Amino acid sequence: MDPLRKAQIILLCDLCKTAHLQSHCERCDINLCQTCVGKHLSDSSIRHQVVPYKYRKSLNYSKCPDHADELCKHYCEKCDIPVCSTCASSSKHEGHDISDILEKLSAKTESLQKDLDELETRIYPRYEEMASDVQTEKFELETNYRKLTTIADQQGEILHREITAIVNQRKSDIQEMKNKHLSTLNKNTDEITPKMAELKQIMSDLKSILKSNDVSLTSTYKSRNSEFRTLPPKVRVTVPRYSAQKINKDQLNEMFGFLPPLYINTEHGDTMKSAEAVSSPPVKPLLDEPRLTATIDTGYKSYTPSSVSCLSEYQVWTCGTNKTMKLLNLQGKLLTSIKTKSGNEPRDIAVTRDGDLIYTDPGKRTLNLIKNKKIQTVITLQGWVPLNVCSTASDDLLVTMVSDDETQSKVVRYSGSTKKQSIQFDDQGRPLYSSGYNYKYLSENSNLDICVADCEASAVVVVNQSGKLRFKYTGHPSNTKQSFYPVGITTDSQSHILTADPDNHRIHILDQDGQFLRYIHCHLRDPWGLCVDIIDNLFVAEYHTAKMKKIQYL
Repeated sequence: MDPLRKAQIILLCDLCKTAHLQSHCERCDINLCQTCVGKHLSDSSIRHQVVPYKYRKSLNYSKCPDHADELCKHYCEKCDIPVCSTCASSSKHEGHDISDILEKLSAKTESLQKDLDELETRIYPRYEEMASDVQTEKFELETNYRKLTTIADQQGEILHREITAIVNQRKSDIQEMKNKHLSTLNKNTDEITPKMAELKQIMSDLKSILKSNDVSLTSTYKSRNSEFRTLPPKVRVTVPRYSAQKINKDQLNEMFGFLPPLYINTEHGDTMKSAEAVSSPPVKPLLDEPRLTATIDTGYKSYTPSSVSCLSEYQVWTCGTNKTMKLLNLQGKLLTSIKTKSGNEPRDIAVTRDGDLIYTDPGKRTLNLIKNKKIQTVITLQGWVPLNVCSTASDDLLVTMVSDDETQSKVVRYSGSTKKQSIQFDDQGRPLYSSGYNYKYLSENSNLDICVADCEASAVVVVNQSGKLRFKYTGHPSNTKQSFYPVGITTDSQSHILTADPDNHRIHILDQDGQFLRYIHCHLRDPWGLCVDIIDNLFVAEYHTAKMKKIQYL
């Protein structure tokens, strides 16, 4: 029989306490009358599950382990366990907060439902997306590697044709030499043979005279021996030796073409924020007119390229064309000065996440760490010269470097002294960066892109964290007195890219996709080194004046 029709039992709505119940919300474990169902469903923040009361799911209470005949319909908040009525009133739980287990169940059910919602709508779809991406990449793998094999075969055929042509030419040259050699010897033979025939005749005549004892013939004989004592010219032809060069496999590899090594970057899995924690980062719009808020005298000579790196919003490290690196405050007071280990000029500096200073020493091919005013060499390069350096959010080091012969440039990522990544070529095997010892300042953006100001190429080159080219920015097509010559570069909390353009006395601001946003002028004279502090103040080192300027632009 329907419980609602039992005369002896009157079941009322849990909300209004007056009307007969009709429905049950399984999500909230609450009984509702027809009027209160609408009120209950008005709370859209919860996904309610209202069903007719007779179709509700029955609750399975656990049996008390100490009192076999009782069900655990209460909950001890302190012990965090279900308890029966007897246990709840016993000395074991004296002074503890005891609540109705249905209330606890409702909270737990809501928590479980939130977990399920997040799994279904946010987490699992991301796993599906990742699995789909992997399948797509696997599907394309055969095609892409077949293309590489085809290119290798084509290059091999080209080299085979060239080698065959060279071999055939050598054979032709050898045959021509042989024919010439033989012709020379035949000509020599043609000169000797008649003389030999003549000599044979003379020798035969002499024998006849001697045998005849003829006085007349003997007395009239005229000797020709002196004539034949001068031998005909003897032709000597030396067979040439083939000077075969030892095959240089490295040069042969270079002729064949370059195949960059397979780079596998296993990134740490992204940690998704919970639904409650998901929010956009605070937006800081660009100021219409950036403001100069401080000017600091670095103490370096004018017309000196300088690097800057923020230790805090009040302290900035800087270096110029001498062996001393300086830590200055906003009033220009010298807080600390440190000389390089070798006495060479540092090429660039960067502050690590721990607040230590890193500098590059091209003369010694080293990267050096200054910790507690003590200098230690962390990396020594072979065959490469370090140029510029930056410290990343993961506390890695990114270093631009050039080969000793100035024919190659690349960006290398280090974790401590361990090389983790090398970025040098695009997908077509073409160099990403210009060669030579020119400045190549770099910065990691907040989206983990790697941004390099390649002044020789007149471009800002941006690759993603895997080293794949995203874009190149070659300046804004507005009126420009001088060509775009980017040097210093930095990025801020909004993923803006800022690069110094000293020949045009301004700074370019780009968004993370390389779209030009605006310039910063602020009466700058040859801006060079750039950095931003933790609250997005911009510090600019001027080449012309050797001063450092602090600018608010957000």
